[in-house]
Amino acid sequence: MDHIPTHAASRSHPTAWDPPIPAPPGGYLLERPGSLGALTAGQLRRLCAVAGLGPADADSYGRTLVDALGPVADRPLDQPPVNSTFLSDDHTPVEYSLSFTPGTAPTLRVLLEPGCGAGSLAHSGRAGLAAVREMARRWNFSTAPLDTLRDLFLPLSPEGPFALWCALELRPGGVPKVKVYLNPAARGADRAGETVREALRRLGHDRAFDALPEADRHLFLALDLGDWEEPRLKVYQAHQGLSAARAGGLSRMEPGPGPAEVRAFFELATGTDGARPAVRPGQSCHAFTETATGLPSGFTLYVPVRDHARDDTEACRRAVAVLGRYGIDPAPLLNALPAVTDRRLEDGVGLLAYLGLAHQHGHPPRVTVYISAEAYAVRPPSTVPSVLPETVL
Repeated sequence: MDHIPTHAASRSHPTAWDPPIPAPPGGYLLERPGSLGALTAGQLRRLCAVAGLGPADADSYGRTLVDALGPVADRPLDQPPVNSTFLSDDHTPVEYSLSFTPGTAPTLRVLLEPGCGAGSLAHSGRAGLAAVREMARRWNFSTAPLDTLRDLFLPLSPEGPFALWCALELRPGGVPKVKVYLNPAARGADRAGETVREALRRLGHDRAFDALPEADRHLFLALDLGDWEEPRLKVYQAHQGLSAARAGGLSRMEPGPGPAEVRAFFELATGTDGARPAVRPGQSCHAFTETATGLPSGFTLYVPVRDHARDDTEACRRAVAVLGRYGIDPAPLLNALPAVTDRRLEDGVGLLAYLGLAHQHGHPPRVTVYISAEAYAVRPPSTVPSVLPETVL
């Protein structure tokens, strides 16, 4: 554990968009050695083994990731990131997560920005939408909910830090569950609440907006597309300077987790019960599945563990403590970290990015650990919390 392994050296980030990379003959299914696609597909394949997915699924999902990334997959890693995506600290347009419940193998997910490097925010949104529609054709699901919201989140001149992200929840058989993340600030940060309210209304959740807690800003609106038992519409919010006490009062789910349980998670994940305003905000997510009551059926709290730990050894200990509280074997997590990097945990902080505690009606509590690809840089260990720009998530 103390010698979990880096291959990534810190590089400067670009200040302007690079031109799009031409598609290689035959698409992006074959990864060029030393490219972003080769690195991330390799990481994903090894994570598939940790999550109990077979070699055929691992290979299929590796190819899916490379294809979804598009031209940037072929970009050599000795060049800087193609743009300053805030999906990760080092601007890798890929993030992994393992979702744990007691007594079962973890569920592996990969979050990516399919329009990364498209040339502008508008082009990124169009490329992302095209990638999702291609997935819909391939796996036979409808994009109707997303199409209903296109003018709200993918306008002609979008604003904000991103256009569209896509998450794949990987299952045996090579057909993932698909989630799409949209930017409420696309029509302006001052209209983000209005945009979220209108999106909820269009999808039949007329009363849902009024159920949300107070927050500093709306971060994402997420849609489950395709083969979900209960497709969710999720609203993510930011809470700057979050404390354990405030975190305990965020859930609007009924019945839901009690304040004491949420506080305990916050304290384990952060190592404190107090607010630290210089770090990224905590995040809450409320999931809506029915339209009658306007109440959420799910609640998740996310803590940016990397901002509360000196290095990844400490962050890993926090994650193991949270898993232990819920009776979850930490072995898959400990096996996942060397599947992603060969650096020592004490040599950086940020490999473990977030810890999440999720509650959903009809399901046991779920702990999710978010793992960075670190394709371009490793954030050095810190002795004090970083002072971050207000726009950083």
